[in-house]
Formats: sequence, C-alpha cells, structure tokens
Amino acid sequence: MYHYTAIVTCLAVAFYFFTSTQVARARVTYGVKLPAISGNPDFERIFRIQMNTLEWMPIFLPSLWLFAIYVGDAAAAAIGAIWVVGRIVYFIGYREAVAKRSPGFAIQAVASIVLWVGAIGGAAWRLAH
Repeated sequence: MYHYTAIVTCLAVAFYFFTSTQVARARVTYGVKLPAISGNPDFERIFRIQMNTLEWMPIFLPSLWLFAIYVGDAAAAAIGAIWVVGRIVYFIGYREAVAKRSPGFAIQAVASIVLWVGAIGGAAWRLAH
C-alpha cells in the first residue's frame, strides 16, 4: 500500500483547493467579475498561482505515483512533500511580486523532475530485469 503517497496527494489537492479559494476571494477584493481574468495586477498574480499549480499537477501526480510504485512509497512521499512546500513558497512569493516567484517554482520543478526521472528509470529498470 502507498499510504504516504496518498497523504501527499491529498495535501497537493488541498493546496490546489486553497489556491482556488484565494482566486474567489481576490475577485471580490479587487472587483474582477466573472468571466474576466485580468484587470488588476494583484488579482492576476493570484489567478496565475492557481493556474500554474493546475498546469503542473498533470506532471506531478502521475510522476509521484509511478515513482511510488517503481521506487518506493516513502521516497515518493518525501519528494512529493517537497513539491507541496515548493508550491507554498511559490504562492507566498508570487502573491507579493512576480520577481519573487522563482525560488518556489525552482523547488517544485526540481521535485517534479526527480519524480519523473525516478519513475521512468524505475519502470525501465524493472522492464530490463
């Protein structure tokens, strides 16, 4: 069973839900009415945090689970937790200014790459052996 990976998956989904609620709050705060997605730079940054998180989830989640299957649950969960922390750092930085988004982006990107490389490497190793 992959209990640790399941918990990290739930944390990632909870973080995405949180970013969605932040967009809804920002719409009210900055007066950006649906269906608009622009008009206020503070709103646009919060919106981009949510959308960028959504854009990375199809990269992160399959890589996380395949890494758990082919390499190990605890290692996948640890790297997955780093991804979640990276997304939080990204959120905090980008919410303040565009220039402050890079550290969090780098953390989550490296975590995703490690998960993907481990997943494909583990699958190839098992196929060859």
